Amino acid sequence: MFWADKIRKDIQTTLTKKTEPFVVRDEKTASGRVHVGSLRGVAIHDEIAQLLSQDGTPAIFLYEINDIDPMDDIPSYLDEREYAQHLGKPLKDVPAPDGKSKNFAEQYAHEFMNVIKASGFTPEYYRASELYTRGDMNDVILTALDRADRIRTIYKEVSGSEKPEGWLPIHMICEKCGKVLTTKTLGWDGNEVQYQCMKEGGAGGSRGCGYEGSNSPFNGNATFPWKVEWAAKWAVVGVDIEGAGKDHSTKGGARDVSNHIAREIFGYEPPYDIPYEFFLVGGAKMSSSKGAGDLASDVAALLPVTILRVALLGTRPMRAINFDVRGTTIPALFDRYDEIAEKYWSGAGDDDARLFERVHHSKVPEKYYRMRFSQVAFLSQMPHIDVFAVAAEEHGMELSEMEKAALEERVQYAQLWLNEYAPERYVFKLQSGEISIDLSDAQKRALTMIVEYLQENKQYTGEEFHKQLHAIKTETAIEPKEFFSALYQIFLGRDSGPQAGWFLSVLPQEYVLERLQHALR
Repeated sequence: MFWADKIRKDIQTTLTKKTEPFVVRDEKTASGRVHVGSLRGVAIHDEIAQLLSQDGTPAIFLYEINDIDPMDDIPSYLDEREYAQHLGKPLKDVPAPDGKSKNFAEQYAHEFMNVIKASGFTPEYYRASELYTRGDMNDVILTALDRADRIRTIYKEVSGSEKPEGWLPIHMICEKCGKVLTTKTLGWDGNEVQYQCMKEGGAGGSRGCGYEGSNSPFNGNATFPWKVEWAAKWAVVGVDIEGAGKDHSTKGGARDVSNHIAREIFGYEPPYDIPYEFFLVGGAKMSSSKGAGDLASDVAALLPVTILRVALLGTRPMRAINFDVRGTTIPALFDRYDEIAEKYWSGAGDDDARLFERVHHSKVPEKYYRMRFSQVAFLSQMPHIDVFAVAAEEHGMELSEMEKAALEERVQYAQLWLNEYAPERYVFKLQSGEISIDLSDAQKRALTMIVEYLQENKQYTGEEFHKQLHAIKTETAIEPKEFFSALYQIFLGRDSGPQAGWFLSVLPQEYVLERLQHALR
């Protein structure tokens, strides 16, 4: 069973159906540009909400833009001197780098929201700051402060984290300098929290103003530590379903701590959990702060929505996704799309066919011809070649309007990938001029036989040329690597390339003959 259908079914049998829709929730802290790995949580939650609703179990997907978390680091692409003064402030109070957006958080939130929309996902958005400033969090703040000792015990019993005596589960926002990372709580009298804004030693290198006083923790004057906040938001928003990265879902991890706080402090049953693995690049977890991973906006611009959805929906949650646009990820995704398309059109009825349905929101197209992406990428680099004519010949008939549009789309995306990201083995340049390679006797015999074949045959398909090359290889008893590396050196100036028979069949015969004869002189 397709992974999302399995989770949907489990939710329907596990959770008690309410009169109002199930609330599915996810969030992202808007601390800078977002890498593509952050789309995984969006995809999983959106897919579950959609499938529940389509199966008669109403559900809404709420997505929180966390704009009240503090700036605890300065992204490498910003001026450190300019933003050092803002370290420790809530992101909503930090100026936007573009000078146009409402604040820092809104600039990067809107960039990511545009990517989410382009990916075909449709959550309803809200801001974390709204929960605090509207007073929605007031009751849970009061409860948490009154039961601070018990929360401190939960931290120790569940995760082994020991909080000092008198610790309070609240971060006050300094009334004077507006920073939150620099404040140290000193006490709680039932109405106000006493605190000091430390001049030195704030998290992330932030520096406070030295102010000491007290203030109400309500209506946006304070924020929770995040594990307490996570549990508090479940209760305030009424969350029924919320997954997270697998690192949070381990025993003693953040989810475990928040589950206990939700039940024991706020009297709220934790949401249905969907742990999921990470996007990886080079085998390592993507990280925005460390520059590991490609930006979501860049990837969204590099792939059609259907192909991006294959990446996001095509792997069950607890399996990692290796994603590297500078490797083979892009052509592999197009090949995967073609594979699941054929499965669906053949009536396979398996998980791959179901994936094809979901990639298209269950509005699947009729069967149509598609040229393989790697082939399109090669042909689009050959200025003398009409890609559409080659496609029609391969298809065996004229392309329909839909097929022409699909091919044009692949040409455009292939060129984008080739110009910016493609590894060297996908980038080709036909050679001209001198050929500086020493041919062995075996190579000369094999190349001579290719020349003879071309002189006797003016027309041939890629398949026919492919079979002829392998017949020559067998007849001359030449080693495959020795044979094909000579061809690639002659035409591409390198030791490897696309399938030789198909590759040579689409080149002008005069050019192929001239290069081979030149090499044999």
